[in-house]
Amino acid sequence: MCAVVAAVCIGLGNLVTGLSAMLVAVLLGALWRNLAPVPATLEPGIGVAAKRVLRWGVVLLGLQLSLPQVLDLGPGVLAIVVAAVAITFLATLGLGRLLGVDRDLSVLIAGGFSICGAAAVAGVQGAVRTTQEKVAAAVALVVLFGTLMIPVMPLLVAALDLAAGDAGTAIGGSIHEVAQVVAAGGIAGGGSVLAVAVSVKLARVVLMAPVVAGVSLARRRSNTDTSDGKRPPIVPLFVLGFVVMVLVATTGWVPQPVLDIVKWIQQFLLATAMFALGLGVHVKSLLKLGLRPLLLGLCATIVIVVVVLGGIALGFGANV
Repeated sequence: MCAVVAAVCIGLGNLVTGLSAMLVAVLLGALWRNLAPVPATLEPGIGVAAKRVLRWGVVLLGLQLSLPQVLDLGPGVLAIVVAAVAITFLATLGLGRLLGVDRDLSVLIAGGFSICGAAAVAGVQGAVRTTQEKVAAAVALVVLFGTLMIPVMPLLVAALDLAAGDAGTAIGGSIHEVAQVVAAGGIAGGGSVLAVAVSVKLARVVLMAPVVAGVSLARRRSNTDTSDGKRPPIVPLFVLGFVVMVLVATTGWVPQPVLDIVKWIQQFLLATAMFALGLGVHVKSLLKLGLRPLLLGLCATIVIVVVVLGGIALGFGANV
């Protein structure tokens, strides 16, 4: 059922320029969960889609990346990327403590907002082993603020009169999801802006593995991640799969037609998982969380935008 809805969403995305299939999928799932009963017989399949299918989508995401593509951005842009991910992640954790947000939820939000949205949430979840409800809440916040940034960032780069390279750096360095970056880059002018934006965004995705490893090590030391005393792996298996796919893409051995097919499969898997995660968004449960997670998401978004624009102001943007 999740796969059928995902196929429909991808079809809509192909018909409507700039429409994110993953965004539509998660919204449809949330609407169904909160407006009509979901048959209990579907729950096991929804659970598989929200976890296993999502992880396979993350693995295949690695084939969209190659190390030369990332290194070609130059040291200045790479410095912005590293600073944006590191500062946003740590600042979000600190703000989460100040706001009294649940620790696991704060970590999920920090990963999703600093790295690459839902895929990063899945990666971090594999390290902290938290509940699907918290994962769904973090994804919902990523969808909300990432969607709001689609029109906001093009307006902001236009108001600042940034050159194409700097505009692409700002968009790719701050917006949460790859699909949202593509939409915003298209609005901002397409062409070189979009190319830089996507490359910068993918550079952030590369940092998922070291961040997840860091979170896992921190949890292993604290030994408070699970009730049964088991410690999470330093790097979850599917994140290792992601790294392997990045290395495979770097070799250049995979023909472009195969990469195109794999990209479609990866989008299909993530759309399937997004619908399942949307079905996990209970408005009543989110309301119980209060406004603090929402405020944390807003603060995390502001932090990453400020860091990226600060780096550009210091002259570290892309020369395009």
